Amino acid sequence: MILVTGGAGFIGSNLVAEIAARGLAPVVVCDRFGTGDKWRNLAGCPVADLVTPEALSSWLETHGGAVSCVLHLGASSSTTERDVDFVVRNNFSASLDLWRWCATHGVRFIYASSAAVYGDGGAGFDDDTNPSALAQLRPLNAYGWSKLLFDKEAVRRASAGEAPPQWAGIRFFNVYGPNEDHKGAQRSVVVQLHDQIAATGRARLFKSHHPDYPDGGQMRDLIWVGDCVDVMLWLHAQPRVCGIFNCGTGRARTFEALARATFSGLGAEPSIDYIDTPEAIRNQYQYFTEAPMDRLRQSGYAAEFTTLEDGVRQYVQDYLAGGRRYR
Repeated sequence: MILVTGGAGFIGSNLVAEIAARGLAPVVVCDRFGTGDKWRNLAGCPVADLVTPEALSSWLETHGGAVSCVLHLGASSSTTERDVDFVVRNNFSASLDLWRWCATHGVRFIYASSAAVYGDGGAGFDDDTNPSALAQLRPLNAYGWSKLLFDKEAVRRASAGEAPPQWAGIRFFNVYGPNEDHKGAQRSVVVQLHDQIAATGRARLFKSHHPDYPDGGQMRDLIWVGDCVDVMLWLHAQPRVCGIFNCGTGRARTFEALARATFSGLGAEPSIDYIDTPEAIRNQYQYFTEAPMDRLRQSGYAAEFTTLEDGVRQYVQDYLAGGRRYR
């Protein structure tokens, strides 16, 4: 049995669907649904059990003996969350509790870190787990800091011999794909651009407030959610592979290229407006992210990553344009 925390979320629900599609194992989902449509992310997936985060500890006491691997994606994922105590409880303390449980019971542990640990990229984007390299990273928000805090503790505990039999942290870069509607303002730029173009025929991008980047020239490593799922399941199939790994395509692309790919997917001519970056996020805005993928490649992962044009076309034409927002 595989336990997926955050299994009703964006990446988590795509992971649950693919585990079922590959027939790997029964899946137990730990998550909250609330009063919205988040349940739709799992509507097409067989699930062996559902448990809330508050009930997870008691559930593990009763059923933990059947769990072979924990895929931990549950987190407070908002990069603008201001309640730091809330972020720490969800992203550090809860993760550490699960790490301890897996280490004690000999259960493998694969968890979601984030490219947010790299901050503005001034210290690079290398997934080096040397403590001196980790100490150089300066996240720009509480979310990124909480993820880095746990990465550091995972490395420390692994070095001290206090780790699960397999442990791996995955630093996701900018992920896009179906099942993200519940994220609201935190949805990928792809779906936001699609909705703008569908409604008005035009796309809006932030102006550049950096002399080295033109308007629309801000760059991100944008990765199709299916590739992220494949990386996680490859790690699940490689129980001897441990460490922290970047998860991006290894190639940064501009927001203008992203907008043009979205127009192309809709069969429309590009028409782009540039607006000021809001003051509230301007000082924390990243102008460039790109994932060095050497560490994952050297560990044996050989699959090619989906190009931006192919991924956006698939997302727009197979999902968004037809009103099908869920996998």
